[in-house]
Amino acid sequence: MAPKSTGESAQSDDGVHCAFFYGTLMVPEVFYSVCYGTKDVPEAVAKLHTFQPAILHGFCRRRVKSADYPGMVPDEDHHVIGVFATGLTNANMAKLDYFEGPEYERRTVKVRVLDKVGNLKGEGHVEGDEKSAQTYVFLHDKFLEEKEWDLEEFRREKLKFWTRAGHIFDDCDPDNPAKVADEAS
Repeated sequence: MAPKSTGESAQSDDGVHCAFFYGTLMVPEVFYSVCYGTKDVPEAVAKLHTFQPAILHGFCRRRVKSADYPGMVPDEDHHVIGVFATGLTNANMAKLDYFEGPEYERRTVKVRVLDKVGNLKGEGHVEGDEKSAQTYVFLHDKFLEEKEWDLEEFRREKLKFWTRAGHIFDDCDPDNPAKVADEAS
C-alpha cells in the first residue's frame, strides 16, 4: 500500500483533487494503470475523471536521460502543454506519489485549460479558465536531456509496456514516494 501524502492539494468543486499531467499520465490508460491496476477500468470509474488539454506557463518539459518519461522544471521562458485531470481521490494521489517517487516533488500550480489546442510550435492556442492543480516537478535537472519529450513517440513505441498489469510499479519504492511541497511556504 502506498504511503499517504501529507500535503494539501488543489481541489475541484466536488471536493476531490485536480492535477496537471505532462508526461506518461497524459494517456488515460497509464493513469488508470497507476491508480486502478488496469488500463481497462469500468465505465463508472472512467466517468469519475475528466481530462482536458491545458497549458502551464513558466516550466519546460524534457526527456529524462535513459528513461521513457519526462521531467518538468521551472523555466520562465517556456510553457508545457499537458492535461488538467479532475476527480482524483486521496487514494489516487497516494498512488501517484508512489509512482512518481523521490525524483519528483508534488506542487500546486496554476494552469489554464485550453479551449483550442494549437500547433506544436505553440501557435493557435486559445487559453480558457485558470485552474489550480497538483503537478510533479522534477528535482534533478542535470538528468534531463535538452530534447523535448514526445508524447506521440511514447504512444507508438512505449505505451504497450506502460499499461501491462504489474509493470507500472516495478521500479517504485513504497518507502520513498514523491515529496509534497509545503503549501504554507
